[in-house]
Amino acid sequence: MSKILIRGAKVLGGDAQDVLIDGAVIAEVGTGLSAEGAEVVEADGKVLLPGLVDLHTHLREPGREDSETVLTGTRAAASGGFTAVFAMANTFPVADTAGVVEQVYRLGQEHGYCDVQPIGAVTVGLEGRKLAELGAMHESAAGVTVFSDDGKCVDDAVIMRRALEYVKAFGGVVAQHAQEPRLTEGAQMNEGIVSAELGLGGWPAVAEESIIARDVLLAEHVGSRVHICHLSTAGSVEIVRWAKSRGIDVTAEVTPHHLLLTDELVRTYNPVFKVNPPLRTERDVLALREALADGTIDIVATDHAPHPHEDKDCEWAAAAMGMVGLETALSVVQETMVDTGLLTWAGVAERMSFKPAAIGGAKGHGRPVSAGEPANLTLVDTAYRGSVDPAGFASRSRNTPYEGRELPGRVTHTWLRGKATLVDGKLT
Repeated sequence: MSKILIRGAKVLGGDAQDVLIDGAVIAEVGTGLSAEGAEVVEADGKVLLPGLVDLHTHLREPGREDSETVLTGTRAAASGGFTAVFAMANTFPVADTAGVVEQVYRLGQEHGYCDVQPIGAVTVGLEGRKLAELGAMHESAAGVTVFSDDGKCVDDAVIMRRALEYVKAFGGVVAQHAQEPRLTEGAQMNEGIVSAELGLGGWPAVAEESIIARDVLLAEHVGSRVHICHLSTAGSVEIVRWAKSRGIDVTAEVTPHHLLLTDELVRTYNPVFKVNPPLRTERDVLALREALADGTIDIVATDHAPHPHEDKDCEWAAAAMGMVGLETALSVVQETMVDTGLLTWAGVAERMSFKPAAIGGAKGHGRPVSAGEPANLTLVDTAYRGSVDPAGFASRSRNTPYEGRELPGRVTHTWLRGKATLVDGKLT
């Protein structure tokens, strides 16, 4: 592999430096580095970050290739600056056996746009009745360490306890979709003033918060790790903050859309805004931003949920829940967290690379931008502003809530172990 010199990049938003890539690793970081024998990328003050890591992606393959495939999903990931993604288990068939997780893992290896780490189901068929083959999935070629029934909640406390006890044996983590099913029967949006005015079934905050409260106590009881998926309410923030103050081993994620959008958008009845958990209130949004800034919420995860046109271009009640997010995540975080002064770019690196890699055990990712480290990197033009045009997405689906909206920042380059996957905003 050839040498690449990234010249004049603001590493983690700091002073401009040169970064020399030699093969799959970073050879040198400094100023005035020699460009002899190297391809030169003029960064011109762009921000250089470690490759982003998404702990919550839906790639849909196998079974729903009309929505997304491992190839199109990883191309979308590379476009958004990601070098590793964790693929959720709600595929068809469900990723609840060693065979299915190995299939997804090998598809990621074959396509090469980013590393794909499968997430295994907690229960057989996501049905919540019997534990899946957690040990076999961990010992498989995929080396699964994160388990989740995402899309459904592990609502049985005994099953959840057993899962937490099981993964403790090999340092795994259970990632919970916190949604008490009885409290959300028929729910269409956040329960509150807007749902009352629109006459849509409400999804109360307590349906999320009650499960989080139960699970952090279970994690404390058995001495295991629990991760909270797509935390969305101010009350959930307070529960996680309390749990951390007790020393409970809990981590939590927030999605970009929950950092920016509110339930007021549902007044349009546009199903692009229908998502699980639902868009909440402005008060919740502000609480989530503050919690991400102070570390109560550990990471940003996209919950990239692609759907074909026909599943979204219909009446609200019949529409599928979910939004694509890989290609816009960093821009939304820049708008809500960096441009507001809540986070530095070093803080973004912590929450979108270092910490998600650590939670999921993504080897070679979330590493410092320094000599000897794997050359998993993303270069961001933070001065750019432009309207979101889903027609240009690499994802197979177009269900973005940001169409036509102006957002800051653009990923111009992504490198996976020194190999460019995105150059000047175009996939290689």
